[in-house]
Amino acid sequence: MDIICYSHLRWNFVYQRPQHLLSRLAKAFRIFYVEEPIFDSETGYLEHYQNDDLVRVVVPHLPSAMSATDTVILQNHLLKVFFEEFQCTRFIAWYYTPMALSLNISIEPDLIIYDCMDELSAFKNAPAELKKREAKLLSIADIVFTGGYSLYEAKKHTHKNIHLFASSIDRGHFEKALIEQADPADQESIPHPRIGFFGVVDERMNISLLTEMADEKPEWHFIIIGPVVKIDPNTLPRKKNIHFLGQKDYKKLPSYISHWDVAMMPFAINESTRFISPTKTPEYLAAGKPVVSTPINDVIRGYGDSGLVFIAGTTEKFIQAIQDSMELARNNKWLLAVNEMLSQNSWEKTVDRMMYHINIALEKLRTKKNNQKGEMYV
Repeated sequence: MDIICYSHLRWNFVYQRPQHLLSRLAKAFRIFYVEEPIFDSETGYLEHYQNDDLVRVVVPHLPSAMSATDTVILQNHLLKVFFEEFQCTRFIAWYYTPMALSLNISIEPDLIIYDCMDELSAFKNAPAELKKREAKLLSIADIVFTGGYSLYEAKKHTHKNIHLFASSIDRGHFEKALIEQADPADQESIPHPRIGFFGVVDERMNISLLTEMADEKPEWHFIIIGPVVKIDPNTLPRKKNIHFLGQKDYKKLPSYISHWDVAMMPFAINESTRFISPTKTPEYLAAGKPVVSTPINDVIRGYGDSGLVFIAGTTEKFIQAIQDSMELARNNKWLLAVNEMLSQNSWEKTVDRMMYHINIALEKLRTKKNNQKGEMYV
């Protein structure tokens, strides 16, 4: 059986939940990762390739001058031909975006899974029909997974087979930061103390907080790693002690984090962050870095209440929390608590737990089909 995944995220964008899960599922399934179209072709075609994670990435290239209806028709035709060529007859349809419900390859999936990792309708530039599409997806999905506590609480009454799978950790990868490594060339000249962040820079980042901290503590240096999307790069603060280093390969992140003093999550508190469960929280901790975050619900519940992460809601408190956390990396009690928390979770364990629910659903499907066959011969 195959898995056809429909996602709003590019595979080669920031390495996060879809990549962690599907790269591990690729050991047991043939994975097709269908991205949203790129409008740069005169006629329309599919680009596809198998990457190092054994996932086949499928990218539709379509004409930009077509109507929305014709765009869907062409995309469906290209995908139908593609999956016929790959002899894809039995599959699990795995959705990250409800907007992909318009896609139809003329083969009924054995199972429909909605892995809801974000409240996409709250994000900037979200399609107007997204909520309606999600309601439809929830009505036809066999299983729903949620990427955090807040999302689960918000959606647990919308489906009878919904399960919480919060952010997990590739511990071995980020623990490389604990071992002495060469400081990357574009970071090595930046003075200490260094307060770092990696992730997408968009409407979820509290730019005012970052600017005010840089003004208040000119001797501190704030390192930002990640792509800038959905906001004008010209609106970002240009200060001597704020360093935007751009997007980095996931494999290289530990070498950057290794040379930070503190990790930060300066998220804005708004609708776009109300349900987020940042994967970077356990990643920072696995790298041995103290973490300071604004009061994000899932960070408070999963890490703040247990004293693993500092929570601060104002510039003054955020600065104080960074100061207090400077010595935390040498605090044995904190290190033991972090180690205990990290030992209970991994992406491998998450995949195993997800497969438990998937296998139950597939067994129910097999039982139902066998019963229907039996009724035919009564």
